[in-house]
Amino acid sequence: MPRLNRDRILAVAVLTPSVAAVGIFVYGFIGWTVYVSLSQWNSFVPDLSFAGLQNYGTLFATVRFQADLRNTLIFTVTFLAACLLIGFLLAVLLDQRVRGESLFRNIFLFPMAISFIVTGTAWQWLLNPSTGVNLLFESLGLGALRSPWYTEPRTAIFSVVLAATWQLSGFTMAMYLAGLRGIPEELMEAARMDGASEWQLYRHVIVPLLHPVTLSAVIVLGHISLKIFDLVFAMTGSGPAFSTDVPGVFMFETTFRGNRFAEGAGIAVIMLALVAVLIVPYLWYGTRTAAEA
Repeated sequence: MPRLNRDRILAVAVLTPSVAAVGIFVYGFIGWTVYVSLSQWNSFVPDLSFAGLQNYGTLFATVRFQADLRNTLIFTVTFLAACLLIGFLLAVLLDQRVRGESLFRNIFLFPMAISFIVTGTAWQWLLNPSTGVNLLFESLGLGALRSPWYTEPRTAIFSVVLAATWQLSGFTMAMYLAGLRGIPEELMEAARMDGASEWQLYRHVIVPLLHPVTLSAVIVLGHISLKIFDLVFAMTGSGPAFSTDVPGVFMFETTFRGNRFAEGAGIAVIMLALVAVLIVPYLWYGTRTAAEA
């Protein structure tokens, strides 16, 4: 048997188990979830009779689910903006070759080593209106800065954003720092010799060169925010008047506490669609860019 054929057979033999596992446990389960979402299985007893889009209509007519979509939008926009801004500023500061850079880098990256459950529990205590940060404000004579945090519907979602930003802004910092270190020094020196100020250098040279990094960060953080569950569940749950409720929490309670499996599957499919809206254009852009290169 020619060596080329043996190599092909070996490659197929090695890849087949992984392809089969992905086909069954990813795409197979996605297909099953879609199928269940179109059924009438909304009790403990399975009922897979066809219901069409009835479950989706019920969901979009539910006040709680409408609040979930609104909260997801607010959370995603503010979370992305905060992580990108803070991460970029921290990266710029560390790029100045400050003393103890490795120590600061590890400190900023440390929250990534903590699970969302631990982060939610810790920030639940920190933002408790009677303890934590408010108690610190009182002891410093800054009582005017006290806030109800997650106990007030108007501020609850931003309390969750604060905790999520604390955990993942270090990730954005690491991406931007790697991007900054990858920009040729000669390019920046040429811009300075042409009379560009530091502000103009960052605005017209560095920031445009970091667009691929920004796009990657938006994709990673965006898909995390769209399917967030554990942080919200551990920190606030649904919050007062569903002010911190998100589709992940609603799906969990609908499916495993309410035994409304078809509606829970419908929520999961909608979450998948939201993530796909973010991910698919990125994959298409990356594929086209690679083909043109």
